Amino acid sequence: MTTTADPAARRAAGPAQPGPPRLESGVGVLDKASLLLGVLESGPATLATLVSATGLKRPTVHRLALALERLRLVARDRDGRFALGPRLGDMVVEARHDRLLLAAEPVLTDLRDRTGASARLYRRRGRLRVCVAAAEARGTGADTVPVGSAFPLKSGAVAQVLLAWDEPELLYEGLRGARFSAGMLSGVRRRGWAQSFGGWEPAMATVSAPVRGPGGRVIAAVSLSGPIGRLTRHPGREYGCDTIDAAVRLSELSGC
Repeated sequence: MTTTADPAARRAAGPAQPGPPRLESGVGVLDKASLLLGVLESGPATLATLVSATGLKRPTVHRLALALERLRLVARDRDGRFALGPRLGDMVVEARHDRLLLAAEPVLTDLRDRTGASARLYRRRGRLRVCVAAAEARGTGADTVPVGSAFPLKSGAVAQVLLAWDEPELLYEGLRGARFSAGMLSGVRRRGWAQSFGGWEPAMATVSAPVRGPGGRVIAAVSLSGPIGRLTRHPGREYGCDTIDAAVRLSELSGC
């Protein structure tokens, strides 16, 4: 039976936004939990927003959200909104059967050793980029990104690479609130790499290139990050070819 959100929740959340496609298993509680997680892929949400977006009753949403929080599949941000939890990143780390991950370690290690910078592999999870493998530079301090860390696809070279080859409607949706423009993504497609500065440390530079799967679809991004003093203020010019070579090797070795 289809349920509807209560009027108070609809008023609090504002107009309902189009939700993700509903994938159904036939097990009611799992389908409802999956629906909540699907909404949170777009970013943190209040209880009222979850009610409005899912069409489920408020007590049901509240009960499921708290249960998912106890399982670490959902967490709270500093404003008390519900967000995707850290256990989802842990699950990515545990997916060792992934052929891309099996191929990543030697390729990233070689890239790190040749450049002296931290080499990482990111995959896209909804509207997040998740670090799934890394070869950190020796003596690394603030530059360390733990495997399993997730970041919004709104800034940085990796986000640009993961979005640049999207279909037009998805690309422009991804540009909402982003710190880069459609013109910048056009340049990424033309060059084959993206570069950025700042992030978790203002003095950091990053260059990134796409790993491709069947049909040329972008399935991951290799990144090379380090202090601007090492990678220079033109990291793409200096290390773009090295990063592209690593991404191509990963595509070939993983059988993508």
